[in-house]
Amino acid sequence: MTSKERMLTAMVGKQPDMVPVAPDISNMIPCRLTGKPFWDIYQSADPPLWRAYMDAVRYYKMDGWHIYGGLSFHTEGDERRWESREVSRSADRISVESTIHTPAGDLSHETTYFVADPPTTTRCMIGDLREDLPKIKYMFPTITGYDRAPLTEQEDYAGDDAAVGTCVSIPGIHDLHGWFQGGAIGVVYAMTDYPDEFDELIGIMQAHNVRQAEMMIDAKPDFLLLGASGMWTLGSPALFRKFCLPYIQKITRMCREAGVPSMLHCCGKERELVHILATETDLDSVNPLEIAPMGDCDLAEIKRTDGSRIALMGNLHTTDVMLRGSVEDVRAASVAAIDAAAAGGGFILPLATSAAATPRMTTSEPWSRSPAPTVSTKLGTDPYL
Repeated sequence: MTSKERMLTAMVGKQPDMVPVAPDISNMIPCRLTGKPFWDIYQSADPPLWRAYMDAVRYYKMDGWHIYGGLSFHTEGDERRWESREVSRSADRISVESTIHTPAGDLSHETTYFVADPPTTTRCMIGDLREDLPKIKYMFPTITGYDRAPLTEQEDYAGDDAAVGTCVSIPGIHDLHGWFQGGAIGVVYAMTDYPDEFDELIGIMQAHNVRQAEMMIDAKPDFLLLGASGMWTLGSPALFRKFCLPYIQKITRMCREAGVPSMLHCCGKERELVHILATETDLDSVNPLEIAPMGDCDLAEIKRTDGSRIALMGNLHTTDVMLRGSVEDVRAASVAAIDAAAAGGGFILPLATSAAATPRMTTSEPWSRSPAPTVSTKLGTDPYL
């Protein structure tokens, strides 16, 4: 099998020729492998992150799962006008203020781009939800269609080395913390102080994202990823069932009917969540199944209870194994994960890697490339590999 075939076979719960080994290198390692400042990638798309990721996949000879696939959406009634200005610059960061002019008034936020880290929102656009909601509505213009060219370019570049997916977010506290001043605390205050307005905002976001998902599914990517980092940890079971579950049910049902595999990412705690996803949705696969203290997942137990219904991608310990462990520690943990979950198929070994394993940037010349990290995808002669 090719890497693409291997990943897609495992994602839908079937038995590939061997366990896919797909390190979760995310953005840190791909960006550092370019040898460029991170702001080149994130601010200028030079190169775009998706290309940096695929170059890293080939560098390490791993099975790729490309989550950066995208479409160019056509919209109508978009009355926004954007302005950006650089507000500060130093050797290690650039801060940019963006102002969005709408007929209801202006919104603004500040993004800081770092030389050797991903960017972060340092000032969010929503201060008072009741006051800002009329402006926020303009952030979601009506989607009327799409251009598939960006996704086609990415698929052509990836070839058979990766399954190429698109991504849509799940609205909730975990998703909105980057919109509200005060982060997650600001979201909770808004939800408590202005429940009607908060419900309206969630409804607007859900409708917009479902429309995006419809376009993505119509474009037939290799898979659709639902992004939900921290959904279970930052919320509660009641909030999940109110805001997130109906939305997940709708999109995973759309994927199932269209024959597009669906995957959900939710770092943090998710043991109870996995069981709900396996029994109450049409989701095909879930990751990263983190171990305590970051999460609460026991891979063997999840495989036993829910692995016949949902494919699993996880769950080496990020700090004890991948950050502080030796090569033999990584090997032993990988074999243990394979023993726990590989039988019968439907398992992907992610080998989550840490920032500490990535190439180092020097202070004097932060964009210079240091020797590349050594991440082996060859774990031995286990029959599942």
